[in-house]
Order: sequence, then C-alpha cells, then structure tokens
Amino acid sequence: MTPSDHDEHAAPDEPRRVTLSFTPSGKSVRVPAGVTVFDAASWNGIAIDSTCGGHGTCKKCKVRVLSGEVSAQKLDFRALTPEQVQDGWRLACLAPANDDLEVEVPPLTTRPKAATVGVGRQVILRPAIQKRYVELADPSLSDQRTDLERLRDGVDDLEVTVEPRVLATLGRTLRESDWKVTAVVVDDALVGVEPGDTTGTAYAIAVDLGTTTVVATLMDVKTGTPAAVRSMLNKQQPFGADVISRISATMLDPEGLPRLQELAQSTISELIAEVCDEAGVDRGSVYEVAIAGNATMIQLLLGIDPEPLGVAPFILASRTYPGLMAADIGLEVHPFARVVVLPALGAYVGGDIIAGALASGMDRDKRLRLFIDVGTNCEIVIGDGERMMATAAPAGPAFEAASIRNGMRAAPGAIETVSINDDGMKIGVIGDVKPVGLCGSGLVDAVSELVRVGVIDSSGRFLPDDQVKEKRPDLAERLVERAGERHFLLATEDESGGDEVVLTQRDVRELQFAKAAISTGWRLLLEAFGAEEADVQQVLLAGSFGTYLSPSSAVRIGLVPKLPVLRIVSAGNVAGEGAKMVLLSLPERHGAQALLDEIHYVELSDHEGFQDRFVGELAFPTPS
Repeated sequence: MTPSDHDEHAAPDEPRRVTLSFTPSGKSVRVPAGVTVFDAASWNGIAIDSTCGGHGTCKKCKVRVLSGEVSAQKLDFRALTPEQVQDGWRLACLAPANDDLEVEVPPLTTRPKAATVGVGRQVILRPAIQKRYVELADPSLSDQRTDLERLRDGVDDLEVTVEPRVLATLGRTLRESDWKVTAVVVDDALVGVEPGDTTGTAYAIAVDLGTTTVVATLMDVKTGTPAAVRSMLNKQQPFGADVISRISATMLDPEGLPRLQELAQSTISELIAEVCDEAGVDRGSVYEVAIAGNATMIQLLLGIDPEPLGVAPFILASRTYPGLMAADIGLEVHPFARVVVLPALGAYVGGDIIAGALASGMDRDKRLRLFIDVGTNCEIVIGDGERMMATAAPAGPAFEAASIRNGMRAAPGAIETVSINDDGMKIGVIGDVKPVGLCGSGLVDAVSELVRVGVIDSSGRFLPDDQVKEKRPDLAERLVERAGERHFLLATEDESGGDEVVLTQRDVRELQFAKAAISTGWRLLLEAFGAEEADVQQVLLAGSFGTYLSPSSAVRIGLVPKLPVLRIVSAGNVAGEGAKMVLLSLPERHGAQALLDEIHYVELSDHEGFQDRFVGELAFPTPS
C-alpha cells in the first residue's frame, strides 16, 4: 500500500504520516499529518528563526512552500505581503503539514537572545561555556606577574579556577600568539587558551542515550541553534532489547560490563564524529556534552556495576555524577571538555525523564497533565505546576515489537499504520515498500481497529468465524488458523511478495499485558495525586514510539485516559530537548537538579492493590 492509498481511506482521527523535504539542507523527515512545519523542523534539528517558541507572535518563522498545499492563515496576511503569500511564503508555526511538502528554510539572519527548544518552551541563552578574547601586555622586569595572573587579570569579569593540565601549554600559547588569545571557561573552570580570537566558535553536544536509539545534536551555544543531528541504534543491541537483559549480561560474564561500556562510548563517539563532520566543526571546539539516559544506560556508560538496579530494592549508584570529563569516558572532543549527566530520580525514572519533564514544563504548566514515555519500561509523571509525582510501569517489549510474531523495528517494510473502513483494510508501510513485518505503532493500530469493528472482543479474543462473517465478511477470509492458533492476516503472501505478515492471538495478549501495566500505572498515580481521569487536561506521549503512536488508537485500547485526541500530544524527543536546554541555559540546568526534590516517586511494585488492578485493566474498553 502506498501512503496515498492509506490516507484516502484512513479511519476518522487516524493520523497519517507525511514527508517534509527541506531545502537547502536536503533533509527529509516523516511526521504525523497536521504537525506544523515549525515543530517538524525543530524536532529534527532544522533551525527556523523564531523568538516566540512557535506561538505566532514574533512573525519571524517565514518559510516558502515550494510544492504541496498549505492554506494561508489570517496571521500570514498580517506578517507577509500579498506577493509573498502568492509566492508560497507562510509562517512555519501556523503551517500544518497535512500532505507531503517541499519547504525552503531561509538561513538564520539574526542571533536570537532566547533559544527555543522542547515543546513550546523558551530558555534564556546563558550557557556555561564562556569565551573571552584578550590582548595582554608583554611581561617585563617591572611587570613580573605570572602567565596565569596576567591571563586572569585580562578576564577579570570571570572568577576562574584552573585545570592544571592547561598550565602545561599556557606559556607557549601566550608567547606564540603574541599575547593575543581567547580564554575558554566552562562554569568557572579555565579549560583552554586558544591563539587569536575564537570567540565566535563554541559548541556543545546533547545526547539522548536510549536503550534502543541514541541521538546526538550539535548545538551552537553562541546562537542557541542546532547545527547538526544524527541518530543510530545503540550498539549494545546484541546484548538484549531491554535494560534487564543488559544488566543480566554484566552478571553472567565478567567481561560484560567493560564490553557494554565500550559499546555505549563507541556509539556516542561515532555520532559525535558524524555531527561534527556534517556541520564542518572541529571536535576541539566542542567544550561540553550533556547526556540524558535511563539509569541503567548511564551506569553502563560510566562503567558502574548495574546489578543493584535489577534486583529489589532497586538502588542507584548515585542520582548525580558531577565533575565528569569527556576524555574519561572516551569521547573525542576538546581535551578538557565537561560532561553533564542529567540527574536520575530513581532506578527506573532516570535522567531521560528528568530531561523530558524539564523540556515539557511539567513544573510550571498549571493544567493537570500526564507525561507518558511509552516503552519497555514506561515512565509516567503527573503534575499541575504545583506538585509532581512519578512512577514506572513494567510494560514489557510489546511496543518495541520484540515479542511479536512478525515484529520488527520501525524500518522500511514495517507496517506502521492500520485502518479499517467500509472499503476494507488499508495499511501504511514505512518506505512505501512491500510489508515484511509489524512495528509497535502498527501493532497498536491493528488491535485497536479490530476491536473497533468487532473482530476482537473486549477480552482480547478473536471472535468465532461465524460471527466475524456476519459482522465483517470482507475481513473473515483474513482470519485463519495456523498450528492451532488463530491469526489475522495483515498481509497475504501475494500482498507482501514473500511471507505472510500476521497478528496472532498471542500478539494481542502481549499488547494487553503492556497496556494494562501502563494504564494501571497512571490510574494509581492519579489516585495518589488525589485526581480522577476526568481531571486530566492533557497527555504528553514522549519518546520515539510516542511520536508515532495514534492518539485515537491509544484511547481506544485504554492505554491513555479517554480524552479528545487533540489533547493527546506527541511530545517528540523531549529527552534530547532537555539535554539541549541544560547546555544552553544554566538556570535550566539548576532547574533539572531542582526536579529531584520537587518530584515525589511512587513505587508500584509493592503497591497492595497493583496485581488486582492490573488484572482489571487487561480488557479493552467496549467500543461506544
């Protein structure tokens, strides 16, 4: 099936995926239909000029639609001339990408004082990295200050401590540069002295260290804009798809921990090289690296035994890791670059969730909101701007499709959307190729749609053949039995050009267990907060899976509270956004640390009624 075939017959509220091609960068991205051009670009590291955070007030985010249709809004006519509107110019924050688009993004012509990152969040551009160009007087018999004293006097607006290794080359650098140098200070530490004036060049790298995928974004801290972004699978994948598998690997083999540490470092190092090469930036100009990851990934990266994380009572080595150097964990950037690790709340609510809560403003938005990072371990945060609580629910590998018969990652050939209308079933396949498997979003869509049309009942069972023939005769021939188990054919051999792609009864059960764990988690968290499902005003779906999960399907299977789909928001890679924020703004870095004291953690594993509640959540809501 092609995207256009799928889109034409999509069920109501089912999000389509569209492709946006950006010039002159040459980047193409796939996003849910209806996402604004501004958000699509921001999520993928494509800088569009803005100072209001995409709220339509600064009128700076002008882009030109080269192909595809985007209707002009009232504010477009206020911000642009009639000729510009006629020529395809639009405000990116008001331009919904309802179909495939080719968009021209003008190069940034100003340096904003506020850097827009995250989901509707602005930060004051106040990085820890500071550079000062100084022209110093030559020493003489009458002026015998030391080299360090002379330099410190030249940067008298900063109180600096000195990295001892900087002293090894300080004298030679000063003299070879004719006493005209740039001092590089990170926090209060002098980490380098560079010949000449290099104040225009200062970079940092934000890393989202995921169990499955790792994303690195090169940030120009002088302007607050991303210069390049790359992602790749975590090289630890051969050791298992989830954190428990990785922990077990360190327990079974004495070489397991150093090997996993080397693989994590290698993954990040390769991404650092890629983003620097893409932007044409010398790695020596990268002075800080911020890393957001779950507790297990961080301890593996740092070579810390993760076994206590995997057994009760699930204890962290430390919530914070100050004073880290990039060189100490094998990252090839500036020799004295610092590493900022986002703090962790607990063994299963790590720095990635702290970063996400920071980026999404969970500590300041007055609405009652649920933040849900859907994955093998599902982290949930609730907040109303005054109080916050968090928990973790063991969802298992269903959403990663690891336990699904024909499951696969979200790669070309994966069925990512399923919709059923009067005309029959339509599927959307990543890469517009023949289907070869089923990824997590396709699994949720398939089960949701089959529940909606009555092929699967609320208990999760496929209905008997005679009832399916009566309800949906067009689907009855797709319900078959293989080796004593009932299967639903998502793609026949003819449709796939190879093997069948099926949804099995066991696949449905796996999804039920996963969604029951998550829904039990947020329901118990709501009770602990003193709120009810009807009080929730917004749900933020975070992470890679959350970005592509259909809100209507999530509601239909009971994965999230029953809200209008417009109040269920794909938050994108908020872990990466939080990592960017702590690089660009010291106040936000302090804010991330403050969240440790502001968020109350609720442990579900010893909750008296968890098991009974879990069983009660296994059923799918009855279709209305």
